[in-house]
Amino acid sequence: MKKETKETVVKTVNKKSTPEEVSDFLDIAMAKEPSEKKQKPKLANIKLDKLHPFEGHPYKVVDDESMEELKNSIAEKGLLNRIIVRPIEGTDEYEIISGHRRVHAAELLEIKEVPAVVYFIDRDEATVLMVDSNCQRDSVSPVEKGKAYKMKADALSHQGVASGQIVPKSDDNRTTAQIGADAGESYKTVQRFIRLTYLTPELQEYVDTGKMKVSPAVEISFLDEERQRDIVDCIEETDIFPSHAQTRRMRQLDAEGKLDYESIKEIMSELKPNQVEKIKIPIDCIRQYAPRGATPKDMEELLIRLAKENYQRQCRMRDDGAR
Repeated sequence: MKKETKETVVKTVNKKSTPEEVSDFLDIAMAKEPSEKKQKPKLANIKLDKLHPFEGHPYKVVDDESMEELKNSIAEKGLLNRIIVRPIEGTDEYEIISGHRRVHAAELLEIKEVPAVVYFIDRDEATVLMVDSNCQRDSVSPVEKGKAYKMKADALSHQGVASGQIVPKSDDNRTTAQIGADAGESYKTVQRFIRLTYLTPELQEYVDTGKMKVSPAVEISFLDEERQRDIVDCIEETDIFPSHAQTRRMRQLDAEGKLDYESIKEIMSELKPNQVEKIKIPIDCIRQYAPRGATPKDMEELLIRLAKENYQRQCRMRDDGAR
């Protein structure tokens, strides 16, 4: 479109047009030309010393058994899947979007370069692609997934702001719904994973190692750092982890301004239902001694009554012997 000044555009507007209509016409008529199409992805072999980890990526790269298996596979068959990278602006180097573990395994094997797909995209687009490329892995921990989802939510929100859209806080559900749809999860599940990013590092480690369940961890994430550290101290003292019901009570007390170290310790010291010792007896072992048609509950009551009668009998015998 030929560049026009404000004055020439205004002349084309009907004299009866309102100021608002003139303003709208200006916005359309003087809009910038569409930006050039982005360069298509290309295939390349890239030297390892030109590769850098994705800044702030949440995925751990650990020298464990899984890494050893990956290293052995690459040594035997080579890299079967290309890593995904993007150029770092103003350099001849690249940022890894997907393939951090493969690059590390290649380093261990002293491989000089790896096959890659180069995407010419900005930081926000790269963040979305990084999350989508990695979150389907079975080895992704709950906290890693939460951090990844949060990065994607921030990137999507930033894309909206950058495009001139107003992104109200009420749109958080819409953003997490989009993330959930991409990952095959509900928006509430995405929000629960994101809540894990508000935990202290110690509590995050408990979640990732399976010592603490996700549900109580989500409840704890709403407490401030001081109260969270009180919970960590109690766990270290007792080696007991709070249940979901207990953490919900903690949140309630916190809302009332009554939660402190002592109340946390008192709640966590309570015996939880799954900590009560139980005797397991195969039902066939007592069925022949129970009345016909007795239910499992009837048999339980029968055993308790017989145990009580036996105890009372022993007490009477002990008293008679003392006379």
